[in-house]
Amino acid sequence: MKKVLVVDDEISILTLLEYNLTQAGYQVETAGDGEQAYKLIRENKYDFIILDIMLPGMDGMDVCRRVRQDRIKTPILMLTAKGDEYDKIIGLELGADDYMTKPFSPREVLARIKAIFRRTEVEPVLDLSSNSVDKDSNSSAFLEDDDDEETVIRLGEIEIYSERYEVKVGGKEVEVTPKEFELLLYMATRKGRILSRDQLLNRIWNFDYAGETRIVDVHISHLREKIEKDTKNPEYIKTVRGFGYKFEVPGE
Repeated sequence: MKKVLVVDDEISILTLLEYNLTQAGYQVETAGDGEQAYKLIRENKYDFIILDIMLPGMDGMDVCRRVRQDRIKTPILMLTAKGDEYDKIIGLELGADDYMTKPFSPREVLARIKAIFRRTEVEPVLDLSSNSVDKDSNSSAFLEDDDDEETVIRLGEIEIYSERYEVKVGGKEVEVTPKEFELLLYMATRKGRILSRDQLLNRIWNFDYAGETRIVDVHISHLREKIEKDTKNPEYIKTVRGFGYKFEVPGE
């Protein structure tokens, strides 16, 4: 039985979600503030977290940030105020997997949870199949097994460790959020292909954000700050005007 943590300071929402999730076969725990939620997440293993942004004390943003800094990969669905686009974008930047605006229907919450589980368990973004990587003899991209447990992708000075959500540039580790990691890995394993913003939104966030393509632009900008020597003249992540982005390797 999958275990879900629901975090909200409104008793009515906690009761509603707890009842419907339990009826759907989930084991549910609840928290009414951010500090309690963070303590529970650190001390227990959950399969899913539903996290309200507006919480007393430590808010949902801080909880999400700390959880991802602790490298806890549990999927997070954030609850935001209706029409508050800033919160949505910041939440996704911090590593949330999806968001929903209030008011919402329990049926939609269940559908979102199932969609995220399908993506993370059946069709993971960390797609390292042979068809996903260019293995031509002229390519510097290759995969290797690290102690028979982890796949490592090397492209130029970039090293991507699939299991650890770890990225190194020139041998030095750089801190990336889970979404930045998934975006980098998805583009790196499709080296040389032009990827549209809509395509990246759909594949990485697994949801139609109806024109909110700037989420992709923000993440690309952050990635460039971490992996490029000169963000104004990027060597790896190229902008293809009118289309989207393309991952290339310097010198190829």
